[in-house]
Amino acid sequence: MNEPTTTDDGDRPTTPPGAGAADRPTQPDPATTAADRLAADASPAADSATKATDATADTPAAAETTAATADTPAATDDGHVDSAGRTNGGWFGGATAPPNHPPSRGPDPADQSTTAGWRTDDAQTGAYVESDDRGNNGRSGHRGNGSRVGHTDNAGRNGGHGSNDRGGAPTDTSAAPPRPGVLGRLAGASYRRRGRVIVAWVVAIAGAFGLSAAFAGDFTADYSAPGSDSREAQDLLEQRFPAQSGDTIDVVVKTDGTGVTDPEVQADVTALLDALRAQPHVVAVDDPYATPGGISQSGDILVATVNLDVVLPDDMPVEKTEELLAMAADAERPGLEIALGGQTVALAEQGEIGSEAIGMAAAAVILLITFGSVVAAGLPLIVAVAGLALSGALTGVVAALVDVPDWSTALATMMGIALGIDYVLLMVTRFREWRAAGLDPERATVATLDTAGRAVMVAGSTVMVSMFGLFAMGLSFMQGAALVTIVAVLVVMAAAATLFPALLGFFGRWVDRLRLPLGRRRRTTAQLAAGGHVEPSRMWLRWGRLVDRHSIIATVVGVGLLLALAAPFLGVRFGFPDAGNNEEDRSSRQAYDLLSEGFGAGANGPLLLVADLDGPGDEAALPALAEAVTATPGVAAIMPPAVNEAGDAALLTVLPATGPQDAATEDLVHTLRDDVLPGADLEVHVGGVTATSIDSTENTAERLPLLIGGVVLLSMVLLLVSFRSIVIPITAALMNLLSVAAAYGVVALVLEGGWAGQLIGIDTETPMPAFIPVLVFAVLFGLSMDYEVFLISRMREAWTRTGDNARAIVEGLAGTGRVITAAAAIMVAVFAAFIPSPEVFLKVIGVGMAAAILVDATVVRMLLVPAVMHLLGRANWWLPSWLERRLPQLHVEGRPELYLPDAEADAVGTDVRGAGAPELVPTR
Repeated sequence: MNEPTTTDDGDRPTTPPGAGAADRPTQPDPATTAADRLAADASPAADSATKATDATADTPAAAETTAATADTPAATDDGHVDSAGRTNGGWFGGATAPPNHPPSRGPDPADQSTTAGWRTDDAQTGAYVESDDRGNNGRSGHRGNGSRVGHTDNAGRNGGHGSNDRGGAPTDTSAAPPRPGVLGRLAGASYRRRGRVIVAWVVAIAGAFGLSAAFAGDFTADYSAPGSDSREAQDLLEQRFPAQSGDTIDVVVKTDGTGVTDPEVQADVTALLDALRAQPHVVAVDDPYATPGGISQSGDILVATVNLDVVLPDDMPVEKTEELLAMAADAERPGLEIALGGQTVALAEQGEIGSEAIGMAAAAVILLITFGSVVAAGLPLIVAVAGLALSGALTGVVAALVDVPDWSTALATMMGIALGIDYVLLMVTRFREWRAAGLDPERATVATLDTAGRAVMVAGSTVMVSMFGLFAMGLSFMQGAALVTIVAVLVVMAAAATLFPALLGFFGRWVDRLRLPLGRRRRTTAQLAAGGHVEPSRMWLRWGRLVDRHSIIATVVGVGLLLALAAPFLGVRFGFPDAGNNEEDRSSRQAYDLLSEGFGAGANGPLLLVADLDGPGDEAALPALAEAVTATPGVAAIMPPAVNEAGDAALLTVLPATGPQDAATEDLVHTLRDDVLPGADLEVHVGGVTATSIDSTENTAERLPLLIGGVVLLSMVLLLVSFRSIVIPITAALMNLLSVAAAYGVVALVLEGGWAGQLIGIDTETPMPAFIPVLVFAVLFGLSMDYEVFLISRMREAWTRTGDNARAIVEGLAGTGRVITAAAAIMVAVFAAFIPSPEVFLKVIGVGMAAAILVDATVVRMLLVPAVMHLLGRANWWLPSWLERRLPQLHVEGRPELYLPDAEADAVGTDVRGAGAPELVPTR
């Protein structure tokens, strides 16, 4: 048998003419892999790495390896090796395979074989060498104690497998790869039992609807802060003044100049009020002609208060409120304007607030553009619809257990749709990549869930961690909103882990069927499998290299843009929007304006002073209390004290000189509590809608730092365990906070009521509800972590495979840029569907989230994250050894190398040690 000789550079053994086919190494393949070309462009350190290899080769340890290789007889023509131990794809030299290595493999019939060697030097430090170009010896990577690795990719036409014949190496190289993780096994079971899984989901949805029909509760929300002074006032009202403790409706009447005391007008008004008294849920109706302060000083406007038997506006059936509105409309005539106002009326007028159809339609269009295939686009929609049906039915059950505001159902629905589509979008993309690598549909399904599925579970967990943070606020309506959203996220995660693999069992082979002629036609999965390449966009490859070359400029631009967007938040004014911010054609807005015109701005936000009387002496002190309150700056008027029948409580109604949203009204509340009421020798609490809003805002502002700190800390711990890095969790938290700050700034800008506000229907200056920043933070921080997990998991795959930070960043960006952009577009479309809602809360949430997702997926993930990671270099992946030993193993990126059999691995040109996805080749 011919002995191999050595070239002049001493790097690669050659064989003389006439050697066997298996002995002859081919010339380097001119079609170098995109990953290698990428490394050459993206990593300036590549040349220095090559030089390090050459220097290492001169060491005694390296020379020993070279000599040992040169003395080894060449492989036989059948692709096997002789007893000396030279292998095509096996381990030799008395060393076992490294723990992360795939089982040994031999030449492939498709002209691609890999020769790998492993040798142990007892007390030496060897150089870690890997192949970069086919047919060439590789460059130095890093040093390890007592071992040396060499990889050379050679072309061959003979099949065969390496043996392990020297130094006590393992004799069984054909052992099956380790079992997939839990998600992979669950996916395999769902794939094989797909019919049963589909039936189980149908039964679960039907059961949830049945459960909801039997036990669903009413949607209600208590915005008062527990333990606050306004809460105590409300409790005292409910106990001592049951008739006044319920919600109220204002009946406001205005004449065209005849005056409200005109006999004809008075007869019409009296008839309307009598009809209202006979309606369900109406406890009492004041007589404005007999009540002090019921008629304005001008005499052309009056107000009558309708007391209801419901404590909260959400408790009043909408259809009953609509009947009252119809009665008022019927009573109107030329010269007589009648409007009903109050929170109950405003709630009934907002109508349906869901925009699921708009969000789903927009998502469908984006999916079709992204995949170009009806089947591929349909899979995320099917999963999202199933998740929406199940979580929507369970929401009613949750409402029976805790307070759930009506608008939170729309929030949970949109979160479910957006996350369901985004998660499955990511997994469909990964499934197509595995199919392109040559895996059959079942194996590709298992690989998808064991890699991308792990990222989905971590991403969903971060969203739930963020939503759990809302429980720290101590507000029941926030806890209800958080709970229904968590249910929606859990259902989406369950659907991604079980329903999606089952659907692939039916449609996986035809994922590229029913293609649409949308622009340039991309190669199908079958074509990719034949060609052996996954097609990332050339645009993202170029963009990644551009960010690498100009990382400092990219960082400065990204941070500057985010800070500029956040700037308007510095001038934000917190408070609760009221009927004055509603559209002008609504009855609630018309009543609000008429009250301000006839009785002053404070008439829309009266303060209720509730005194707890212990005896006759306390009742005698009421006139002095009223006098002291009247003399307080900012008080426009005060109604005479009303004592209940038991004589143990008194109620004083105070009209501020300013409106409910005015900062002067908030100052008045604090003045009464801190300066006036303590000197009254009575226990008096300040309540009412305005005082409740003020207390809730202050309570939320005090607890917001606790929420932010807790959510950020928990998310950092999760990322630390997931990516085994100290730097990545810190930079991720900082960048997510910048994204949230930018969202706050956009929200503050539209609430100013200028040109930005008019674009979405906010034409007056509107205060920002204090719970909006809380909700926006909780939701956006979780969603931002989603994109961080998707991006960093692919970067870590490449880092694990190559050890090259620059290459890992560019590969991760190229591999996820398209899917993150599509996912962000879907999220933006889904949340933008909030904007047409008549509810100001939902408008604000929609604007904030849509803007933040757009900024996060573009400025942060595609610009700032890669730029900062380029600047930090290898420090991105640093973890102290003591912490490494103590952290649990949680591989977000999974073990992709387990799913690349010999032929498929060689076909896609992956590294022998490859822990990553199939090789990325730019499109032309």
